[in-house]
Amino acid sequence: METIRRTKVVDLLKRDDFGAMVNVKGWVRTRRGSKQVNFIALNDGSTINNVQIVVDLANFDEEMLKQITTGACLSVNGELVKSVGAGQAAEIQAREIAVLGTCDNTYPLQKKGHSMEFLREIAHLRPRTNTFGAVFRIRHNMAIAIHKFFHERGFFYFHTPLITASDCEGAGQMFQVTTMNLYDLKKDENGSIIYDNDFFGKQASLTVSGQLEGELAATALGAIYTFGPTFRAENSNTPRHLAEFWMIEPEVAFNDINDNMDLAEEFIKYCVQWALDNCYDDVKFLNDMFDKGLIERLQGVLKESFVRLPYTEGIKILEEAVANGHKFEFPVYWGVDLASEHERYLVEEHFKRPVILTDYPKEIKAFYMKQNEDGKTVRAMDVLFPKIGEIIGGSEREENYDKLLARIQELGIPMKDMWWYLDTRKYGSCPHSGFGLGFERLLLFVTGMANIRDVIPFPRTPRNAEF
Repeated sequence: METIRRTKVVDLLKRDDFGAMVNVKGWVRTRRGSKQVNFIALNDGSTINNVQIVVDLANFDEEMLKQITTGACLSVNGELVKSVGAGQAAEIQAREIAVLGTCDNTYPLQKKGHSMEFLREIAHLRPRTNTFGAVFRIRHNMAIAIHKFFHERGFFYFHTPLITASDCEGAGQMFQVTTMNLYDLKKDENGSIIYDNDFFGKQASLTVSGQLEGELAATALGAIYTFGPTFRAENSNTPRHLAEFWMIEPEVAFNDINDNMDLAEEFIKYCVQWALDNCYDDVKFLNDMFDKGLIERLQGVLKESFVRLPYTEGIKILEEAVANGHKFEFPVYWGVDLASEHERYLVEEHFKRPVILTDYPKEIKAFYMKQNEDGKTVRAMDVLFPKIGEIIGGSEREENYDKLLARIQELGIPMKDMWWYLDTRKYGSCPHSGFGLGFERLLLFVTGMANIRDVIPFPRTPRNAEF
């Protein structure tokens, strides 16, 4: 086969220098045609769109043609010609075809619709479908948008540890990291495990958040963000929970709760705009195939300012809804941690736009949040989105040493784990705020997918760690 430099399909479809000899490589999506001529749809992952290869059967070896099946990998040399069919401007008149990899009829992605459940069982092959190609290209673009957003605003990307010995969010939700023989654990006279011989010499876990380390960095570098994998050992088998997911956590010195809300709104609008500007083909495909209201919803988020609503007022609205006959599965009362049905009611039915809920009861929020003067609520903020519920959670942090220490003691958090965190309140403390965005929750919103397992390549959920 003549050596011609490969052109990616995404670039080829933009060309109009008809008559040029080109090379494309990719995987066969479909093959159809008559006894004289075949049409092969070839996709190389660079775009949702296939390039059509026109094959005049008389010019090719019959045995080689038999190998061109759905899923086979080809290299094609041919002439770029103007397409007569609708849907694409250019196609390739094949001159030479080499089969780089054959694919027999056991290939599970034959040309028919597949359920999302089935595709999860073949997560090693599902990126080859149109749907998952689109989702993973969007996932990449969202990661780029996040780094661009913070970099352009003078934030520093700060890498917080994945293995940690601080158990700050509550013991039940952490994965243990150990090199000890689990069949022969050494214990003391009280039955507690002795960690002296373990790799770190103490109990260690996978991180549930980079926030506490992020706060340290913000009090040195001014404005930082983390973006990395996070682990929660919650036994939550829901369409919104993963045991391993990615989190973005900005932390900013001198920001109060209002600055924090402004940053969250600007950030999320930037990401949504980026998706519409840079992934339109993929978003449109998902809109047309899965979620007819997707593009409209994305544009809707950009149009209006988010509602800023104190928790107490939110509860009043929900109680009125109940009084007027609205049925919620979970009860509504002051002090309850809102369920996603409550959050979605406020966003989708009452205000019909995103809501930032503020000033939550301190009992249902983390120890590090700054308390309001009323002694009952904290300067928390959750950004609530249509179809998702909570997409961002954050707060102004308690910068006062005595108040933070009192709260840590009140909640019985072991001091041996927290001394370094308290040091930031002892040595040049400053007001600061931050939030966390679950990357996959953002992707659920931007792709219109219904299940969080379908926006990460290899989902980790209870009883599932395949691939």
